[in-house]
Amino acid sequence: MNNKKQKGFHLRNPHSGRYDFKSLIEDSKELKKYIKNNPSGDNTIDFGDEKAVLELNRALLKSYYEIKHWGVPEGFLCPPIPGRADYIHHISDLVLKSKKDIKVLDIGTGANCIYPIIGNRSYGWKFIASDIDPVSVENAKEIIQKNHLGDSIVIKLQTDKNNFFKGIIDEEYVDITMCNPPFHASLKEALSANKQKRDNLNKTRSSNLSEKLNFGGQKAELWCKGGEILFLKKMARESLLFSKKVGYFTSLISKGENVKPMEKILKKLGAWDIRVIEMVHGNKISRIVAWTFDSKK
Repeated sequence: MNNKKQKGFHLRNPHSGRYDFKSLIEDSKELKKYIKNNPSGDNTIDFGDEKAVLELNRALLKSYYEIKHWGVPEGFLCPPIPGRADYIHHISDLVLKSKKDIKVLDIGTGANCIYPIIGNRSYGWKFIASDIDPVSVENAKEIIQKNHLGDSIVIKLQTDKNNFFKGIIDEEYVDITMCNPPFHASLKEALSANKQKRDNLNKTRSSNLSEKLNFGGQKAELWCKGGEILFLKKMARESLLFSKKVGYFTSLISKGENVKPMEKILKKLGAWDIRVIEMVHGNKISRIVAWTFDSKK
């Protein structure tokens, strides 16, 4: 078992500093109308404004990843790109530098398709991106088509919500799988967590935040029956069936109390190597768990 703590962003993550709004505006004129000054006089945006966050993402994707066409349907998750990029850069350390034609499976890619975009543009990886929601799949396909990434990123609809790899991985070998699981066990729990986050942010801001702050996201993106730990345990059990077809399985873990139960079930299943990477970004702590059944790894 290998545990390590990473303070700050990965060394290869280009988003480790403050947003360069001056440069971003040059690449994306639409972002300009959302720029405002913070108390220190620096440029920023209102991160409680969904449209502002959407335009910031579009500008980042255009400036750093040459993505000219990107968007998500109303009510779907609009993810913060720096943290998503960090996941990609950390799992890149699991891949042999000499290996070419890396293939990655993104489980639950969502309507935004962020991980495949960043992984392909940063490392040239090829992706299979799956989701159980038909609307998310169609939007992700549109993003890929409009940006001419069809040769590198394949979007698949997972027709059985109880499966992660079945029906998605065929005969091909997949070097890495990745996933950002639903955090919560119910809508009530998700709403409660969102309220707490708003209250904490309001303590440091003079104006009240929108009720919708950071709560874009459909059911499958934010909560599932049994919550994160049941989701992860089901993934671990199914991963054993694909032990010969996948190099490393990985997933984010939002809640620290879920790490030890996940390690326990992976040991019980016979995982050869289990790694937990703890990432500390300011006050936020997130974790990646990675495991393989291949002793050669």
